[in-house]
Amino acid sequence: MAANGELLAHAYYTAMSKKNISELEEYLHSDVQMISPFVKIAGKEAVLGAIKKFTSYFETLTIRAHFGSDNQAVVIYDVAIAAPIGNVNSVAYMNFKDNRIFKIELFFDARPFDKK
Repeated sequence: MAANGELLAHAYYTAMSKKNISELEEYLHSDVQMISPFVKIAGKEAVLGAIKKFTSYFETLTIRAHFGSDNQAVVIYDVAIAAPIGNVNSVAYMNFKDNRIFKIELFFDARPFDKK
């Protein structure tokens, strides 16, 4: 596994786009935290549960850009979700510890999800 945060983040979201849960699990630190407009959760099992739910919703995930350093990265991506939600432009700010994802902060407009 790559040590550079940008490479880890890109690999993680590439696996996310393929809905590859077993690969996604390999990138997560045991004490991973996830913060989004909907939830604030901690622990690998809880985060994996949220990831499984998320991957069941979207049709496609397309990485637009990514950049970072050894211990942090940002990924900008689009998620296509069935109507009435549609396209969701998203940003993930990630922190790394022990060559794993330690914290994921998700930023997106949550208003379209009220329509579901």
